Amino acid sequence: MSVSKVPDVNRRMCPSRLVLEHVTSRWGVLVLAALLERSYRFSELRREVGGVSEKMLAQTLQTLERDGFVHRDAKPVIPPRVDYTLTELGKEAAEQVWALARWTERRVDAVHAARESYDARKQAQSLSGDL
Repeated sequence: MSVSKVPDVNRRMCPSRLVLEHVTSRWGVLVLAALLERSYRFSELRREVGGVSEKMLAQTLQTLERDGFVHRDAKPVIPPRVDYTLTELGKEAAEQVWALARWTERRVDAVHAARESYDARKQAQSLSGDL
C-alpha cells in the first residue's frame, strides 16, 4: 500500500509548483482576472489583456484549460465561435490571484520607493568601496 505525501510547494518535485507557475504567470493571472468578469471570445480576450501575443494567449488558454481552470466552448456555427469561461476551480484560482494583482496595484508606489532607496544605498556603497 503506497502512502501519498501531502503536497508541499517548497519540495523540489512537488506537482503543485507547476500549477502555481501556471496560475501566477503574467498571462495566467491576467487571463484568469479577465475571465472573472465574464466569458470572452479569443479576440476580445486578446484586446482585454493588453500586450499578449496571439501565440502566448493561445498557449496560456490551452494550459489553463488542461489544468481545469478554463472551459473552451466551441460552437458549431459558421464562422466558428469559441467562448472561454472559468470553471468553478478557475473561479477560485482567479479570485486568489486577482487579490494579489489588486494588492500590487495599491502598493506599487511603495515598491518603487523601496527600489529607489535600495539603488541609492548600492550606489553610495559602490562609490565608497563598501561592496
